[in-house]
Amino acid sequence: MLMPEFEVIDPRFKRYVMPNVHMETLYTGTRWAEGPVYFPAAKYLLWSDIPNDRIMRFDEVTGDVSEFAKGCGFHNGHTMDPQGRLVSCEHQGRRVSRVEVNGSVTTLASEYQGKRLNSPNDVVVKSDGSIWFTDPTYGIDSEYEGDRADGEIGASHMYRIDPQSGEVAAVATDFVKPNGLAFSPDESLLYIADTGATHVENGPKHIRVFDVAGDGSLSGGAVFAESTNGLFDGFRVDLDGNIWTSAGDGVHCYAPDGDLIGKILTGEVVANVEFGGIKRNRLFICATTSLRAVYLNTQGCSSIR
Repeated sequence: MLMPEFEVIDPRFKRYVMPNVHMETLYTGTRWAEGPVYFPAAKYLLWSDIPNDRIMRFDEVTGDVSEFAKGCGFHNGHTMDPQGRLVSCEHQGRRVSRVEVNGSVTTLASEYQGKRLNSPNDVVVKSDGSIWFTDPTYGIDSEYEGDRADGEIGASHMYRIDPQSGEVAAVATDFVKPNGLAFSPDESLLYIADTGATHVENGPKHIRVFDVAGDGSLSGGAVFAESTNGLFDGFRVDLDGNIWTSAGDGVHCYAPDGDLIGKILTGEVVANVEFGGIKRNRLFICATTSLRAVYLNTQGCSSIR
C-alpha cells in the first residue's frame, strides 16, 4: 500500500516507492529552508534557514536539531567537495566560500571580470575538483535574504571555478535567473533550473540540460522539463538518472527522458532536496518551514566520486 503523499503519474515511479514507507517531519520552525548537504562520515545534514541567517544541523544518529551557525551571511546552497569540506553560497558576502579542515574560511569566488557577483545561489563540485555555481539576484533583491544592492554584472550567469587556476569563467550566459543545478551520474550532462518567472512575466520556470565537454565548456541547453506547479528550485539526481526536484506542491520526479513520473506531496512549497543516510537512499526535503525525509528505493549520486 502506497502512502497518500506519493502520487504515481507513470508506472515507472512505482519501483522507487516502497509500500508503507511514509514521509517524516524532522523539524519545523524555519522561514525558508534551503541548501541541504549531507556529511556521511559524521551522519548529519546541514541546511539553510536563509531569512533567519542561520545554518541548521540535523543529527541522524540522535535525531537532534541545533543551530550549526548563526549570523553567517545568509547562506543559500551548500555542497561537499571530494575532501569532505563544506562549500557554500553566501548571499550577504556575495561569494562562494569553503570551510577548511582547520575551520578557516576561504573565498573561492567573489568577482567576475572585476565586478562583484550578485548572490551565489546553488553549487556543485565535479569529480575533477571544478566548482560550478549559479548567480541570480535573489540575495540582493531585498533585505529578507541578504542585503539589497544593485547588481554590478548586470546579468545572472552560470559559472565554473577552474580546479587548478581558480579562474572564474561564465559557462552559460543566456539565463534569466539560473538556480539549482546537478550533474548526471556520469557527469556528461549538467541540469540547470531557470526561475526567471520570479522577475519576468511569463518567464522561464524550467530545467535545461547541457552537454559537458572535457574542457569544462557547455553546449546544447534544451529545455528538459517545464514545471507544472510553481517553480523548480534545487534538485538532485539518482543513480538511474532520475531528477528529484523541488516544486510548488512538493517533490517532482522526472525520468531521464524528461517525463514527469511521480510526486511526493508535502503541502508546502519545496526549495531543495538532498540524498543522504548510510545508503544514500533517504531523501531530505527542505519544505519552507520544515525539514522532511523519506526513504526511497533508489540512491542519490554521491558527492564524493
